[in-house]
Amino acid sequence: MNVLIWLAVLAAVCWVCFFLLPLKRINPRLAGPDPALERALAAASRGRWEPVADLFRDTAGDWERRSLYANRLGYRAARKGDAWLVAWQEARPTDPDAALLRAETTIRYAWKLRGARFARHTSAKAFEGFHQVLFGARDDLARAASLAPEDPAPLVAEMWVALGLGYPNRDMRSLSEQVDARAPYHFGAHASALQYWCAKWRGTKGMARTYAEKAAAGAPRGSLLTALPLIAWYEHEDGEVPDAAYRSTEVRRMVDAALADVAEAGDHPRLPEVRHLLAHFLLKQGRYREAVEQFRHVDGYSDALPWRYLPYGRLAYRAARTRAARGAVLQRLRPRG
Repeated sequence: MNVLIWLAVLAAVCWVCFFLLPLKRINPRLAGPDPALERALAAASRGRWEPVADLFRDTAGDWERRSLYANRLGYRAARKGDAWLVAWQEARPTDPDAALLRAETTIRYAWKLRGARFARHTSAKAFEGFHQVLFGARDDLARAASLAPEDPAPLVAEMWVALGLGYPNRDMRSLSEQVDARAPYHFGAHASALQYWCAKWRGTKGMARTYAEKAAAGAPRGSLLTALPLIAWYEHEDGEVPDAAYRSTEVRRMVDAALADVAEAGDHPRLPEVRHLLAHFLLKQGRYREAVEQFRHVDGYSDALPWRYLPYGRLAYRAARTRAARGAVLQRLRPRG
């Protein structure tokens, strides 16, 4: 019997090694599969704006998806070139979708100038360019808002201007209230505002947790807002506490609440990001089979917490995925009782 067990373990190890995902198959720009967005990104890379315009037309009124798509396409334009967006604006000068993408592109370009380093490691020149471009983004946002007054996306995008320029607390609260009036359970807006309230930006640990818990408390199942307390906890505790803290009653309760939320989230566009975060927490808690289930849904994508914070995010994602798979196999082999 012992020989059979060891053969099973060896087979499991071989299975994990065989299925070690090649880095070239990991998409570091998206959190999960989204064929419509991926087609639009591919079209933009070929200089074609029409498929991007069609994408926004087809998602009219889906505020969550609209914000996400604007963010991802704006990031692409800021990093890889915006000739396709310029052509779109020239062809349709009053198109609110093109105006929104122009604002998002300006904001993403500002953050590109700043870089991802801590403030103490960021040069005065980088900060100067960052602030100058962010100031200009406010004009782009105002134009986008004037072309689509009911759309919360320009307000959601402005939260990153607020964070970068250091808006007073009352102005951030005003932005949140304006978004809530249009889309009260907008995950992207709440996640962006939460960053503002974190200690590393314009708030404190206590302010971030209070904001996250209040937003989660009144949210319906499927909105994914129960993930906000997990994000707030991760932002202030990960790396500062031993792994055992992940297994505390408080953290397990937050994970279980988010799992219940995920089960009713349907095709929520931000669901993949929450699955990545849950996979990380479940792995830390030794809940390997549950972690594997989350990884299964987002396999091959890595643009989410916690991987996007790490210098070698794809490697970290792949290592965590492999540990979860190995742990799940060993859990199945472990004798019961």
